[in-house]
Amino acid sequence: MTTLHLLSTLVAIAAVFGWVSARWLKLPITVGSVLLTVIFSLLLEAISARVPGLHAWAIHLVQQIAFSDLILHGMLPMLLFAGAFLLDLEYVVQQRLIIALLSVLGTLVSTVAVAGLMWLALYALDLHPGWLACFFFGALISPTDPIAVLEMLKRVGAPKHLQAQLAGESLFNDGIGAVIFLTLLTASRGTAPSALHIGWVLLLQIGGGVLLAIVAALLTSQLMRLVPSYPVEILLTLSLALGGYALAETLHLSAPLEAVVAGIALRQFNRQHSHHAIAHESIDRFWEVIDELQNAVLFVLLGLEVLSISFGHRDITSGIIAIAIVLAVRVAVVALVLGSLRLLRQQHHSSIATLSWGGLRGGLGLALAFAVPVSGANRWILPTTYIVVVFSIIVQGWSMDLFLRRIRASSQPACTASDKLRP
Repeated sequence: MTTLHLLSTLVAIAAVFGWVSARWLKLPITVGSVLLTVIFSLLLEAISARVPGLHAWAIHLVQQIAFSDLILHGMLPMLLFAGAFLLDLEYVVQQRLIIALLSVLGTLVSTVAVAGLMWLALYALDLHPGWLACFFFGALISPTDPIAVLEMLKRVGAPKHLQAQLAGESLFNDGIGAVIFLTLLTASRGTAPSALHIGWVLLLQIGGGVLLAIVAALLTSQLMRLVPSYPVEILLTLSLALGGYALAETLHLSAPLEAVVAGIALRQFNRQHSHHAIAHESIDRFWEVIDELQNAVLFVLLGLEVLSISFGHRDITSGIIAIAIVLAVRVAVVALVLGSLRLLRQQHHSSIATLSWGGLRGGLGLALAFAVPVSGANRWILPTTYIVVVFSIIVQGWSMDLFLRRIRASSQPACTASDKLRP
């Protein structure tokens, strides 16, 4: 299958399932796309004996997709850049402390807690997981997925401060999670690094990525100001999103963090120039469309991957257990962070329930799961991650708007008789 055939097939599936979701199911397009693609894939498995040709075609389609490479080295740069570039900077600055605590402290605590609880639960089921495998799972599932979170926030209309907290956390915690994950990959190859080495790598990757992003964004903004052509300005933003990410990877810096900081920095630098110098609205619309299109294709890809993963009874059991553990740890971590923050700022406003339920997992975690070395001790990681991710997108993502409505209704004071008489 050629690249053109593969791309056209994926776009066609995304278009059809997106249309069905919007027209008939009345579901958010991304949620409906994942749900319909998973159902479609499972139906193909069920009828494989009667229609072997169709099932073989679907398997061949999925085998042509290097999911991990496509996400980490293909779609992620523009998805992260678009999400950061379109953020409301004023609210992000206001919520910077809680974003930092959730991104750094929250990710570290969650990684350790999820790993420990998964080891206990799976050991009780006589699955005998290794500690390293449990830490792999904790590291890849703990960061909230920016792609899934940002799509959800655009749709549900959450309060601005909660949007900033969830979006900011999901964009920044990838750098921490990636460093932990890469450290575990190194340890799995028999060369466990020291704590000093881990700290140096963390400082180098984060600091270098941030510095590269700011310098590249400043240069891009100045070039955009000097060109009275918005197509050229859009090309410059594309070169920043893709070229900056590629350069960060080449220099062994944190590429995801570079993409996020580049998007935020470019927005900030561009705000210093008038609308006559830079076509702000046209650039925003371009990145909004790019974001929507990539999300549609990504979530179809995620649904199709069920065909490439082998599920057993124990995998389903571990997946259900993992859902409960990930949710419980998320609630505990958010409560810990907010409790600590309220000791410093008594008037701080946040919602434990909303931040906990809105911490979605998505394609990025699954891409990392595909990168875990396949062995007997690690075999459960991929199917378990897939189950957690699909639950997060379909159940948490779909119910978030209903969840917010209930929270708003419960927080409103009951109306009095005189209130009812007011026009």
